[in-house]
Amino acid sequence: MSLGIYGSSALTLDTKGRIAIPARYRDLLRQNCEGSIVITKDPQYPALMIYPGKLWKDISAKFEALGGLNQKVRTIQWKILGNASVTEFEVSERMTLLIPQILRDFAGLKAKEQVALVGMGSKFELWSLENWEKKQIGLQVEGEDLSSDLPTSLEEIPF
Repeated sequence: MSLGIYGSSALTLDTKGRIAIPARYRDLLRQNCEGSIVITKDPQYPALMIYPGKLWKDISAKFEALGGLNQKVRTIQWKILGNASVTEFEVSERMTLLIPQILRDFAGLKAKEQVALVGMGSKFELWSLENWEKKQIGLQVEGEDLSSDLPTSLEEIPF
């Protein structure tokens, strides 16, 4: 299910660890946030994933329904569910989103520095601008974990 969240923006993380979501996403978020937005770790890259509340309900339910006995599935569940920060989010003129410190540290996001907000259809990814630029030219970034043999139960979840 794509929401039409596309394109990338260079934003500045303020001194309190917040970003301002660009106004062009206002209508999409109004229809899909349902009062909340969720930020969590990307399981493969040092980046964050940002889900509108409505989509998060669907994705988290799928992760919760998976068994926890498979070690690879459990590791992904820890990264996605165990690090999720559910935030009340109001779609307004200035849509600011606070990124928790533990998640900023994971993604290498620093106050007063630029970050890349990347629209991925139904969610956003948030990258340090340096790491995003490296990925754009095909370089690896420190902290990548590209497990190639994921269980099929994970391949069916559109995270």
